[in-house]
Amino acid sequence: MTDAKNPVITEEKIDIERRRLLASGGAMAIASGVILYGAGASAREKGQPATSAQRWGMLIDTNADQSDWDTAINACKQEQGWGGGNNPAIDPQWIRKVSIKNKTTGAEATFPVMCQHCANPPCVDVCPTGASMKRADGIVLVDKHICIGCRYCMMACPFSARSFVHEPVHNQRPHMPRGMGTVESCTMCVHRVDKGQSPACVEALEAKGSKAIIFGDLNDPDSEISRAVSAHVTRRIREDLGVEPGLHYSGI
Repeated sequence: MTDAKNPVITEEKIDIERRRLLASGGAMAIASGVILYGAGASAREKGQPATSAQRWGMLIDTNADQSDWDTAINACKQEQGWGGGNNPAIDPQWIRKVSIKNKTTGAEATFPVMCQHCANPPCVDVCPTGASMKRADGIVLVDKHICIGCRYCMMACPFSARSFVHEPVHNQRPHMPRGMGTVESCTMCVHRVDKGQSPACVEALEAKGSKAIIFGDLNDPDSEISRAVSAHVTRRIREDLGVEPGLHYSGI
């Protein structure tokens, strides 16, 4: 039973309303109840456009202490407001731990995998609405205003770095509205980067004296990350695909 004041909301109804509002160009109400206004969300401070002068990236040391990855994941959860859902099977995880083993040498490594912020992101290529986008500084984002939840980007991502919000979400962070029926992934804490801060995972690791993840401008030869990438043998996941991830890994 339903009534006018308390209608039952289904994914089908959400999708229909989302498409209708997209066509009208008006405000969009995400399934969570958060209302977003305007044609597109700005992921940077007003009046400060992103430029290609910077290429933000990360260097991840796979030989770091395993506890560092839990620190990074917990910091991300706290900052972005994901996790803690009622269904662990579909609860989003913007950073996940992946374990690999070299069949020849038997060497093993466990390290975090998240959105790789590719220079040539497949998720952007397949998105029918432009919701998946890459900023000039290399940060790949999802515009929740125009995401219709088709999940093409999830299928196209070779890193399985995106997740779909299946259930209503609550207690969202002001900088990160989330809603049922949309896709989401690591934003490299763009709201912090635009204020000159490091991503939450990096800051949490630095607070415990760890350099497991180094963040910075890959275009600046004098930046810490550029010096580290030059000094160590690093790899990018699935380099054979030519997507040019912004995340580098050492020790694998």
